[in-house]
Amino acid sequence: MTLPVLGLMQGAGYTVLINTWQRNPLLKQAVAHYASCSGTDAVHVVWSESDPPSESLIAYLKKIVLSKSQSAHKPNFRFDLNEEDYVNNRFKPIADLRTEAIFSVDDDVIVPCSTMEFAFSVWQSASNTMVGFVPRMHWLDEEKDGSTYYKYGGWWSVWWMGTYSMVLSKAAFFHKKYLDLYAHKMPSSIHDYVISERNCEEIAMSLLVANATRAPPIWVQENGTCEPLEEWKAFAWYYEGNNMTELALLDD
Repeated sequence: MTLPVLGLMQGAGYTVLINTWQRNPLLKQAVAHYASCSGTDAVHVVWSESDPPSESLIAYLKKIVLSKSQSAHKPNFRFDLNEEDYVNNRFKPIADLRTEAIFSVDDDVIVPCSTMEFAFSVWQSASNTMVGFVPRMHWLDEEKDGSTYYKYGGWWSVWWMGTYSMVLSKAAFFHKKYLDLYAHKMPSSIHDYVISERNCEEIAMSLLVANATRAPPIWVQENGTCEPLEEWKAFAWYYEGNNMTELALLDD
């Protein structure tokens, strides 16, 4: 279910896909900021609350998009409404997207427009991979009873180890085709786990892209530099025919 689109320009930039939950002040700030970035062709808000957004909120955000945009042709703005509160909703396919690039972001993350434009240019040079601002680390922990176990580490693990193995979609560019892959090619057991735990959808998307590309993500730092990986390992779902069937360790 969607609300009407605002805007007419045929976009060549990126679509900002904002995930939000009961934080309207943060949402207002995020929409205002990303509408002001020159590469923004559209702003979509993923809305999974039981009640639809109020008319006053819709009117406010439409007005702020028009006033904050630096372009003569204003970005499209839309709420993408969901009937159920699932964290997987942030990766639902969007049929009428005009851009190939998606910038997925949480409502409490603000990336400066100049840094966004740099990251977008990096993504354009490697449009099949993820280019993002939030690196994470996972590594082989142990093998027991024929099963392989991994550990997951946050920013401090990245800092301590001096490397990373994924970037999270709380602030990352990726190709719109991965929305369809996430929705239709991801094993149902993964969807079910994400729903039950209300977590890990960002890890799932990162590993989905890693599996599809057999290539590492690119981390863009706050100072406007990027850190490509020279040596990289990731575990991901692999394809057997056209279906992802199980977890495997991939070396690239």
